[in-house]
Amino acid sequence: MAAPGANRLIRLLGSAAWVVVLLGTGSTFFLPGTPEGTLIRSALVITLTVFFVILLTRLLISAAHYPSRRLPLSCLAVGVGLWAAGSATLSVSRTLTAVAFPAPSEVLFLASYLGMAAFLLLDVPRRSTATAVIWLEAAVVCCAAVCLTAFAVLALSGTFVRGGLPLLLALLYPVIDLVLGAIVLAQLMLRQRDRSRRTAALALGFLGLALADSNLILGLSGDSYSSNVWLDALWGGSFAAIAGAACARPLPAAARPVARHNSGVLLLAAAVALVVLVLRPGGVIGWYVTAPAIVTLVCAGARMLLALREAQGAAEATELSLTDDLTALPNRRALLAATDDALDSGSDLGLLLLDLDGFKDINDSLGHGVGDEVLSLLADRMRASLDKGVMVARLGGDEFALLAPTVDELSLLEIAQQVRAVLQDPLRVDNIDLSIDASVGITVREAGDASATELLRRADIAMYEAKQSRAGVLLFDSSQDGFSRQRLLRGEDLRQALVENQLVVWYQPQVDARTRQVVAMEALVRWNHPTEGLLSPMVFLPDARRSGLMPAVSEAVMRQVVADARRYTDAGCTFRLAMNCAPPELIGGQLLPKLFEALDLTGLPVDSLLLEVTEDSFLSDPERAREALYALRTHHVQASIDDYGTGFSSLAYLRDLPVQELKMDRSFVSTVVTDERSRMIVQTTVQMAHALGLRLVAEGVEDAETDAAVSALGVDVLQGYHIARPMPAHDVLPWVAGWTARLSGGAPEPPVRIGDWDDKRRIRAPANPQERRLEVPGHR
Repeated sequence: MAAPGANRLIRLLGSAAWVVVLLGTGSTFFLPGTPEGTLIRSALVITLTVFFVILLTRLLISAAHYPSRRLPLSCLAVGVGLWAAGSATLSVSRTLTAVAFPAPSEVLFLASYLGMAAFLLLDVPRRSTATAVIWLEAAVVCCAAVCLTAFAVLALSGTFVRGGLPLLLALLYPVIDLVLGAIVLAQLMLRQRDRSRRTAALALGFLGLALADSNLILGLSGDSYSSNVWLDALWGGSFAAIAGAACARPLPAAARPVARHNSGVLLLAAAVALVVLVLRPGGVIGWYVTAPAIVTLVCAGARMLLALREAQGAAEATELSLTDDLTALPNRRALLAATDDALDSGSDLGLLLLDLDGFKDINDSLGHGVGDEVLSLLADRMRASLDKGVMVARLGGDEFALLAPTVDELSLLEIAQQVRAVLQDPLRVDNIDLSIDASVGITVREAGDASATELLRRADIAMYEAKQSRAGVLLFDSSQDGFSRQRLLRGEDLRQALVENQLVVWYQPQVDARTRQVVAMEALVRWNHPTEGLLSPMVFLPDARRSGLMPAVSEAVMRQVVADARRYTDAGCTFRLAMNCAPPELIGGQLLPKLFEALDLTGLPVDSLLLEVTEDSFLSDPERAREALYALRTHHVQASIDDYGTGFSSLAYLRDLPVQELKMDRSFVSTVVTDERSRMIVQTTVQMAHALGLRLVAEGVEDAETDAAVSALGVDVLQGYHIARPMPAHDVLPWVAGWTARLSGGAPEPPVRIGDWDDKRRIRAPANPQERRLEVPGHR
């Protein structure tokens, strides 16, 4: 049977059971005769027979439908079947003659409880061992329930006129019902049953049986059973509730709530036990009430002791959660809480954010163990040197914060300088004297501040500017905030630009110094901004680096360069394309595999692409840079050392690494005519490069005099505005055709109108609005 069909049938049988109970018992009010008459008793027998047939059918179908619950549901079906058999036997006997209590059918009733108890114990998931707290809570609630209900039962026992076996059975039935209900309650307390209507129906079902079976105690005043329609309806409804709860689909284990029991229930249970002890009945039977009450109070006391221990542990955990493990100072959470409290109370408030300068070098050179010791000692110094009203907190790493109860900026500046002086005192660690400085950003409470994060953000902006400008201490300036927001917006715009392919590649030609043939084109990225026009890289690349977008920018440029190289090669051009690669992208391990894949797909000729890398690449991670350059050589991609002469300029990598080209920095080339030292540097670099088998490119050739000077010194390749300005990709082929035609026809080179450029900013006159934002010719 399909699962949806089985579920519908199970629900339909449940509804049918309730309909039979209601219609069967209701119909007896319209039949002639007394409630004990033959006609009414026969109607009740028929009703209960149909009812229990439906109930058993539902249980058996559920057992077949839920394989994991087959055994407990089968046990319940057996228990319900035994009870139904006993009830049918008793009802048939009573239609013929009066039956004295206890009847032989009581054996079936007693046996039925074994099946119901087995169902309760088997129909729970196997969990890990419950904690002492849960066991105590379960004991308190269950014992209180037992002693209260037992007290009520015993209070009714004063009407007994018969003793012996009748009294024992009369008391046993409701007690068993209550025990079964207490088992359900205990399973709930032990997190073995979910807090749902299913569990509530089980508990209410056994409570209904207890109420109905309590009638037997009152019936002991006579010789025969005392029964009526209402009791039969209560028995039927109770079994319908129990069977309905058993056949309902339980919640999955992951969805079961694990909320702790309400402490009010525990207090109420203890109060019930105390009342029972005060009013306990006398005699031997009274101890059956007194014992659960004593157990309830003992367990409640033990639970109270554990609650006190839990409260102490929670207080310690809260304190630990607000304390930095290394320095024992308040942590970020504690700082934010203290700041929010001060804001709520309207107190004066100043926040100083402090970041140690050069602390990474200590960790890298001396190890993190020494770095932790330095942080602990500096934390102690700051705490000892400042007033008790100033809160010193460690936010993480080498970042600290000071919370001062003042908005006086001069006082806050004095605190910042005091802290810096304390930190700068020599600190001896690992037999080394260290002097550490810090950059501090300061902000004060403003009228619109509503949260600590706003003050922390402003202080962070001021601290960043202090570190960048090496000012040491800076107060927050609203203009800094605008600049920071502008950078964030720039980063978001750049993300959109990458999606919409707004980045374009321009090219600047490189020509052979002797033949004047075009030998290369350097790729220079531009941003065709939809509202600000064409932006040079110096405007947006720093923001791309801060936003973590440089890998995406480099990949976008690389794919355009490879596509343009394929197009120029198909047009018959033999020059190579050169693109810049920053150190993180060179050694990051992500760009080069994508470059090699693109080269394989396009099938470009060997040596048609060149990668320009700076000397920083070899300083940051020499081994990985070496591996990257050898990977380039394996894939026939040339490598060039860009801006040579401005960095470390070690000859070791020129000797050992597979590079084919050096690019002399423009700072030397542009002054070669006027500065003798620059001329000597270019000349010796030319000799060294040729001795190592490298070609030398001179960038920044801005006029004919510089061209003649560097060509006379032996430079191999020229690049600069004397040759050509950067141009869009679609202008490259027409420019190359014109340049080649002039060389073939002997026509003079077109003059370079230096006057079209502002000497300071290098911004061309607005003849071409698209290039209005280009700054520093050829800058990457």
